[in-house]
Amino acid sequence: MKSYKLIYLPLFYDDVEKVTSYITDTLRNPIAAKHLIDDIEKAILERLESPESFSKYESLKPRRNPYYRIRVRNYLIFYVVISEGDEKIMEVRRLLYGRRNIKGLLMFDR
Repeated sequence: MKSYKLIYLPLFYDDVEKVTSYITDTLRNPIAAKHLIDDIEKAILERLESPESFSKYESLKPRRNPYYRIRVRNYLIFYVVISEGDEKIMEVRRLLYGRRNIKGLLMFDR
């Protein structure tokens, strides 16, 4: 079984901050925000065991490393798998609300 190194891009952290701020401040539900963060973390760590065994996300933009996605409630987590020599990296890139224009938002990601 391969082991994967886990990396989070700063953009993912920005997305998480926006989502949790909205839930905490606008919806006034900090407990829901905390539960969402716990569920996101759990889903990512579970996926880390075999991140390439899921179907690839069809992107509008050609990519060297295709996107994969994880659904957590109404949100989608996007990641890529990068091979660097013997090392495999699961790089978590985005957290987006599932009802937004996902393909348009991902068009400008690297």
